[in-house]
Amino acid sequence: MHIVTQYAREVFEEETWIGLADGTQLAVRIWRPVDADSDPVPAILEYLPYRKRDLTAARDVQTHPYWAGHGYAGVRVDIRGSGESDGVLTDEYLQQELDDGLEILDWLERQPWCTGDVGMVGISWGGFNGLQIAALRPPQLKAVITLCSTDDRFADDVHHMGGCLLGDNLSWASTMFDGNASPPDPALVGERWREMWHQRLDGSGLWLATWLEHQRRDDYWRHGSVCEDFSAIQCPVYAISGWADGYCNAVFRLLAGLKVPRKGLVGPWAHKYPHLGVPGPAVGFLQDGLRWWDHWLKGKDTGIMDEPMLRVWMQESTPPSARYEQRPGRWISEPAWPSANIIETPFRLTSGHDLLPAEVPTEVRAEQDPIIEALSEREQGIDDTPLTIRSPLSVGLYAGKWCSYNAPPDLPHDQRDEDGGALIFQTERLKAPLEICGQPVVELEISADQPVAMLALRLIDVADDDKATRVSYGLLNLTHRDSNESPEPLTPGRRYRVRVLLKHIAQQFPVGHAIRLSLSTSYWPLAWPSPKPVRMTVYPAPSRLLLPMRVPRPAEEAALPAFADPEAAPAIAKTLIQPTQEHWRVIRDLANDTTTLEVINDEGNYRLDDIDMEISARVTERYRYAYGSYESVSGWTEWERSFRRGDWQVRTLTRTLMTSDADNFRLRATLDAYEGDTRVFAKSWDETIPRDLV
Repeated sequence: MHIVTQYAREVFEEETWIGLADGTQLAVRIWRPVDADSDPVPAILEYLPYRKRDLTAARDVQTHPYWAGHGYAGVRVDIRGSGESDGVLTDEYLQQELDDGLEILDWLERQPWCTGDVGMVGISWGGFNGLQIAALRPPQLKAVITLCSTDDRFADDVHHMGGCLLGDNLSWASTMFDGNASPPDPALVGERWREMWHQRLDGSGLWLATWLEHQRRDDYWRHGSVCEDFSAIQCPVYAISGWADGYCNAVFRLLAGLKVPRKGLVGPWAHKYPHLGVPGPAVGFLQDGLRWWDHWLKGKDTGIMDEPMLRVWMQESTPPSARYEQRPGRWISEPAWPSANIIETPFRLTSGHDLLPAEVPTEVRAEQDPIIEALSEREQGIDDTPLTIRSPLSVGLYAGKWCSYNAPPDLPHDQRDEDGGALIFQTERLKAPLEICGQPVVELEISADQPVAMLALRLIDVADDDKATRVSYGLLNLTHRDSNESPEPLTPGRRYRVRVLLKHIAQQFPVGHAIRLSLSTSYWPLAWPSPKPVRMTVYPAPSRLLLPMRVPRPAEEAALPAFADPEAAPAIAKTLIQPTQEHWRVIRDLANDTTTLEVINDEGNYRLDDIDMEISARVTERYRYAYGSYESVSGWTEWERSFRRGDWQVRTLTRTLMTSDADNFRLRATLDAYEGDTRVFAKSWDETIPRDLV
C-alpha cells in the first residue's frame, strides 16, 4: 500500500462532542483542513459503535485524514452508549440511533467549517445505518457509500439465511456482548468513566435473547430493512462487498431496486474495506471513493458515473483453502443490473446423479455451443427414481463462517470432506470454459419425514484432480418455503416444490473441471440444525439447477479503466507486546464419540502509542455435538478483553452457552468485570426461548 503524507490541504485533527437535544453527548473525532473555517468543506460521516478511540483507530487514521487532505471533513462518531458517548446501547439499528443520526447531520450543517453537504460511509454497521438514514431523507445527506451491509435484516443478515438460524448469530451476539461491556476512556470523560461503565454493564442486556425471540420476519426485522421501500432512498448510493463476505447479495438487490444514481462493486474480499481487502487483489478504494464524493458533494465531473453500473471480480478456479492471500481472476463489468448479458440456464437433476442441460436458451447455445454439446452427452435415459438423504451433523464442519474475515482462517475447505453426507449431482468434465455471474437458483421437488426440516445446497468447482472448491451455497428452512412472515410446518410424506436462492457469485469453470451440486439436510455449525434428524426425498425429474451464464465480452473488458493501487494516510503508531494467534480446529474424539469445532482468535497485546493505551483481547468459540444426537448440539463463546494505562486497568470476561432440544433454545451467559484484580461487577442470565419452526 502506498502511504500518502502530502496533501493539497493541511489536515487538523480534534476530539470533541456533539450535544443532542436530550442532553446526550456523543463523542466525535474529526479530521479537516486547517483552513476549513474560511474555506468550508463537505463532511463524510462514519457512525459506528466500535470505539473510535481505540478499536477502530488504526483503520480510521488511514481513511479519514486521506479524504480530509483532499478537501473534506472526516467525521467519526461513536453511537450512543459506545466508546466515550453517553448512554447505554441496547440493540442494533434502534430508532434512537437513527434519530441521533439526523441530529448529527443537522449539527454538521451548522458548523462553520462545513458546506452543509454530507456523505455517509461505513462498512457493516456503518453501511447499514447509512442506508437507513438515507431512507429518512435528511436534506444534508447527498450521497452514501455502503460497504458489506444489507437492505434486508431478516433474509440476508448475520442472524438468518433462508429462514435458517445462523451460527454467526451466536458469534456476533458474543462480539457485541464483549464490546458493550467495554468502558469509556477516563482520559476523555474524566472521573465519570466508572459510572458510565457500570450503566453499560448493567443495562446493555443479552442481545442474543432478544434476537431469538424473533425467529420469523416480523416488525422487529422490517425496521431498518430498506427493501421494504426502496423509493424512500433519494440520494445516490455506491454499494460494495466481496465474494467472501456475507453481504454480497445486497449489492445486486440495491442496484435492481433503487431508482437513484447508483453503482456496485464486488471484489474477491472478505468483510473488509477494498483498500485493505483480503483475499486480494486489494484496490484503491480511497481514490475511487474520492471520485464519488467529488462528483456528488462538490459537483465535479470525475467521470465516475460514465463508467459501468457494476464491476465485479470474475474468479478463476483455485484449489480449496480456508485462507487465501489472493484470488486469481479479472475485473468484468455490466452496464446495468439486471443484465441482458446474463442468461439463466437450466440443468436437470437425474436419478443417476447427473447435471444435464435442459431447454437451453438459443442465445446461450449460439454463444457456447461447445459447452452445451459437451454437457449433453448423457441426456438420454433419464428417469424419476426418488433419491433420499439423511445427513450427519458433520456436514458443515468445513464450511467456514457465514461472514468471513479471512482471519482466523474461516473460508470453506475441500468439499470432499462434506460430500460423503450429501446427495451430489455433477456435470460431465467441461470441454470449454464456462462463466457464471449472478445468483444460482435450485428448484426442487422434495418430501420429508419431519414437519421442520432444512436444506443446504452447495455449488462446487471439481478440479481435474477431484479437489472440490465451494463456489456458492444457499440454505432454506422448509417451513419458510412460501413465506418468512408466516412459516408453516411440512406434512410428512407430502411432495413440495421449493426454490432455494444461492449466494451471488462470478466464477469461471475451466476446461477439464466439472460442476457439482451437493444437497444436505444439515450444515452445522454454519446453521443451527433442525429439531430432529430428517430424511429428505428428492424427485429428480422436476428438479433443476439454474445457472446465470455469462457470455464474455473481451473487447469491453479490455477497455475498462484499471483500479488504482491502494493508498492510505500514515498508519497509527503502535507497539506490539504479544503477537496474535489464530486456530481453527476440527476435533473428533472417538473415545467419547463427540466432535468439536474450536475457533480461537487471540488478538494479542499492543499499545496505541499516542494515547498510551494497552489493549488485549482473546475470543474462543466451540461448537460441539455427540454422534447422532441432535439434542447434544451446543455453541459456547468466551471473550476476554483488557484496557490498561499506567495504574488504570480494566478487564471484562463474557461467556455464552447456547443449547437446544426439540422444543426450546436455552441460553446461559455470564458477565464479569474487573478493576485490577478486583471483580467489581457480575451478572448472569438463564433464558429459555421456544423454537418457532426453526
